[in-house]
Amino acid sequence: MKRICILCVLCLLTLRVTAQQIGSTPEQVKALTSQWKGERFEDGRPKVPNIMLQKLESATLEQIWGYLLRKGYRNQVEKDWIILKPGHTMVGRALTAQFMPSRPDLDSLVRAVGKAEGRSQRGGINIWPIDILTEGDIYVADGYGKVKDGTLIGSSLGNAIYGKTGKGVVFYGSIRDMQELKDTEGFNAWIKGQDPSFIKDMTPTSINAPIRIGEVTVFPGDVVFANDYGTVFIPAHLVEDLVISSELVGLRDEFERVLLQQGKYPSGEVHGQWNDAIKNEFRAWVKKYPRELAVSYEQIEEYLEKSN
Repeated sequence: MKRICILCVLCLLTLRVTAQQIGSTPEQVKALTSQWKGERFEDGRPKVPNIMLQKLESATLEQIWGYLLRKGYRNQVEKDWIILKPGHTMVGRALTAQFMPSRPDLDSLVRAVGKAEGRSQRGGINIWPIDILTEGDIYVADGYGKVKDGTLIGSSLGNAIYGKTGKGVVFYGSIRDMQELKDTEGFNAWIKGQDPSFIKDMTPTSINAPIRIGEVTVFPGDVVFANDYGTVFIPAHLVEDLVISSELVGLRDEFERVLLQQGKYPSGEVHGQWNDAIKNEFRAWVKKYPRELAVSYEQIEEYLEKSN
């Protein structure tokens, strides 16, 4: 009975804290992302270096998926999006928000808590996550798949988001003004629908907390990779190693295609374990590579040694 009483008290305390908080504190975000050891934003989110985000843009969804799978992250990819501007890759740091269907007592509580947290009392409360966006952020929101009356942004807020971040959005929900947003150069969106209606009967219940996007749990500060084939959410502490791993795999794949087109070696030798002659050709090819690489020659040598 004593243990049950203690558990009940802890549950009540947890509910009380959750009910009185919309935005996660920096300490909570740091605890959530404790495996990240680098620089952080003021809100506690991991600040993955811009160079790593840029390098990740050349990766493929399959390379990232394979790497995360080997690390035990099996549920990081969400597919079947409507994409505002297909043909582009978007990479950035996640700022998360969760929306839920409104009810009067929840809505009044959220507004009171938001006021106590210093959030804007002018305009709709759907702007609260947008107010705190910074450069390089991607606004990721769980709108529980609502399309009609579930439009989290229109053209005005879309332009505000791009002005703050230089990026776009990933919404498990919808947007309005899709035609106008297509004319906003640089802005992109991965959404589940679009509708001419205004947002209605939706309440933001958390900002910078874990959220669900389809089959994925997204943490604040996760790195978002979005292209025509899906979105993947990468834990910040894995990004640097992922970039190096993806670049090594990408270099090998590219070099193998060169060799296969030349017909110099049997396909089995190209796709299989490389002999010394192929490795030496690979070293010479890498040294003439036309762009700067994230991997060092030492890392390439380590990779070739492991491939034995």
